[in-house]
Amino acid sequence: MSAIILESSLVHYEALGRGKPLLFLHDWLGSWRYWVPTMVDMSSSFRAYALDFWGFGDSDKVVTRYSIAGYVGQVELFMDQMGINSVPIIGHGLGGVVGAHFAQVHPERVEQLLTVCTPLAGGDIARSLSGYTGGENPAKVILGRRLKTYEEVDIEAGKTDANAVVQSVKSMLGQNLLDVLESLDIPVLMVCGREDPIIQVPADDVLEDLDYNVYPFIFETAQHYPMLEETSKFNRLLRDFLVHKDNWDEIEVKEEWKRRMR
Repeated sequence: MSAIILESSLVHYEALGRGKPLLFLHDWLGSWRYWVPTMVDMSSSFRAYALDFWGFGDSDKVVTRYSIAGYVGQVELFMDQMGINSVPIIGHGLGGVVGAHFAQVHPERVEQLLTVCTPLAGGDIARSLSGYTGGENPAKVILGRRLKTYEEVDIEAGKTDANAVVQSVKSMLGQNLLDVLESLDIPVLMVCGREDPIIQVPADDVLEDLDYNVYPFIFETAQHYPMLEETSKFNRLLRDFLVHKDNWDEIEVKEEWKRRMR
């Protein structure tokens, strides 16, 4: 296990591979661990980093930082400590929200952004998550039997401070992430799972009206964890996004790419 101290608090992270850095940010459910298959795949060409937000996984419980702004500050401190000047960010759920806000506050430090099952507004979050008030294991309480179960998620979610989920969800409820994404000048790939019962897929009219820099991709049979449910396809999509960020026609899965011609 790798760990660093950021402002007197321990932050757990892992890193795989060598090369250009990538940063993976996790969801409200789980921790860095479910990114492992994707990190391993990317490690042949990139230095893949994944950290645990405060209150999740093996990072310290820092109650005063359980908010979107608090986690944006954590990412900044982490990148400074690791000597990372700029990086593509891949964020799932909470991680996508944090990544988008970090890119807005520090536009020079984010080269590309890929969000996965990330709510555009508080209303896109299912009641099981937005109304969560605590429980021994957030994954079991929130997911119930509605999602496929993954050991990487279930075990790590048991380490979560329930208050970190409650407070960070609360800090998201009044936001409009679409405005944040469309304020960015970097390529943004917005991945959704059509069968996701936790985060609602944006309506077709919203997807069709996205700004030029935001591109949606729908995994038609995936739920909330496309990186685990359709690992090969997800990894190929990510790699193509990273390599062909300036030429979308080179994406291998282009027949499924929901691109709008402007």
